[in-house]
Amino acid sequence: MIRINLLPHREQARKDRRQQFISLSVLVVLAGAAVWFVGSVLIGQRIDAQVSSNEFMKREISALDKEIAEIARLKEQTQSLLARKQVIESLQGNRTQTVVIFNELVRQMPEGVFLKAVKPAGGGINLTGYAQSNARVSQLMRNLDASPIFEKPLLQEIKAVSYNRRQVGEFNLNVSIERPLAEDPASKNAAPVSAGGKS
Repeated sequence: MIRINLLPHREQARKDRRQQFISLSVLVVLAGAAVWFVGSVLIGQRIDAQVSSNEFMKREISALDKEIAEIARLKEQTQSLLARKQVIESLQGNRTQTVVIFNELVRQMPEGVFLKAVKPAGGGINLTGYAQSNARVSQLMRNLDASPIFEKPLLQEIKAVSYNRRQVGEFNLNVSIERPLAEDPASKNAAPVSAGGKS
């Protein structure tokens, strides 16, 4: 028996195409949604990984900052201890140096010269005192210049004053120390200089 389709074939073809278009559109939308979902998941994972990495770096940087601060504190303590050590060594060295200086002053002090003050001055010492005449001050300067310890005596001032009802010269001079002083073996037996020096 022959079957005859009485429906217009064009209308049927149009319906088929519409159905295909709708199906294709749905597939495209679903594919786009899947791609968006996968992309958002991957991006979210990357963001989470970066945030985690950033937090780790912050913790490490904070730990390093603490270590750097501790190192700086230890350096300050070390420098402070070294400074104290140098001060102690300097004081210990100065004790011997002071004895040697005073003993040498006793040896080089001429007759008629009296010291009233001996003070450190830069790399040497400052001497103030009284002399019976200017020639005595000149002799003192020659003696100091010839000393193995002192050098370059420089007269700062000399003026006439009255001392114990006598006219004397009050002098002020600086003298350099020639080299670092070692303990003088002879200094053990020599008496330190008195405030009045030699008479």
